[in-house]
Amino acid sequence: MDNLYEDFTRMIDRAAEILKLDRTQYEFAKYPEREMIVSIPVKMDDGTVNIFKGYRVQHSSLLGPYKGGVRFDPAVDHDSMRALAGLMTLKCTLAGLPFGGAKGGVAVDPESLSPDELVRLTRRFTAMILPVIGPDVDIPSPDIGTDAAVMGWIMDTYSMMGGRAIPGIVTGKPVELGGSLGRTEATGRGAVYILKDTMKRLKLLQDRSTAVVVGFGKVGRSAALSMYDEGIRIVGLADSSGGIRREEGLDVPDISEFKLAGGRLRDYTAAGVEHVTVKDVLTTPCTILAPCAGNAMINEQNASDIQAQIVLECGNAQITMAGNELLEQREITVIPDLVATTGGVIVDYFERVQNVQSLMWDEYEVNRMMKNLLLKTFDKVWETAGRENLSLRMASFVLALEKVCEAKRIRGIFP
Repeated sequence: MDNLYEDFTRMIDRAAEILKLDRTQYEFAKYPEREMIVSIPVKMDDGTVNIFKGYRVQHSSLLGPYKGGVRFDPAVDHDSMRALAGLMTLKCTLAGLPFGGAKGGVAVDPESLSPDELVRLTRRFTAMILPVIGPDVDIPSPDIGTDAAVMGWIMDTYSMMGGRAIPGIVTGKPVELGGSLGRTEATGRGAVYILKDTMKRLKLLQDRSTAVVVGFGKVGRSAALSMYDEGIRIVGLADSSGGIRREEGLDVPDISEFKLAGGRLRDYTAAGVEHVTVKDVLTTPCTILAPCAGNAMINEQNASDIQAQIVLECGNAQITMAGNELLEQREITVIPDLVATTGGVIVDYFERVQNVQSLMWDEYEVNRMMKNLLLKTFDKVWETAGRENLSLRMASFVLALEKVCEAKRIRGIFP
């Protein structure tokens, strides 16, 4: 089985080799600064108490407070949190954001919990990691299995402990509590901004292109709707329940409403819609494949079956190192998560600025600024990849690692 943390450290080593860095200059970037593992007792609705395992991994504080998502997912484990925290450091650094990387979560299926159990789990987890988070220390945000409501509960729990409202403890919270307009759609929308730029560079026409989106949660739904609005024909969608396909194109807005009402794709029906497995959707012939679900979705076992010209990595670590190498060998353009998913954390930064300065930007302004910063970042990655004959993924790692190491050189080692 692929180990995300081993993949991360190997990519760091490769980037350091390209940069001709000595071990003492870069090895720190492979290891988190702080790791917390907690046991979380939660009283269930039937009166029993279950113990859940939780994590908060803080990778780097070189450039600012730790920043990273909280996910509630059965696949959450120590190594995945370490890898995703490290990737978050590189992502923030690449975009020039004043954050370091962190990641946290609880090994749990949130759909197995009642609404009250979910609230109790969230509040107890927040209390357990309270010593290592704070608006100037570590700022959580939504991830797989969490949303604005969960961020609101984290904010309230932290605020109760502090005796006052502290909206800056989280980002991605409800707008009514100081959240930013446009945050929910930011990751998927930002990925499509970069996709459109890539298609221009590759001379691909949007109205003649097809797309498949695997994972139809917050990010996948936003990405699919954005592509649909751009005239790209969506021929396949999948969620954890299964997949649907339609060669003539799917009605994404209708499917989105169906999902928001609590439906699953396996139960969606419409004229011409074919029900298939997730694997069938993943390997559907298309111009663009956008994986937006669990880690390691594309790997050594299935990368050879991918039939897309572009793979848009819309979630963290969707593609393993071995899987990525196979895609590169087949000359499939891979837009890596280090740039593709940056829209979310960019708007997290905007939310933090709005909280600190008591501002409220409208959604148009948020999207305009996010797009501008995203495309500037991607342009540097594309130019570096071409100049140094690197993949977009390796170019992203090289640029980010170089900046992180320079920050470490300047700051030095204490004492």
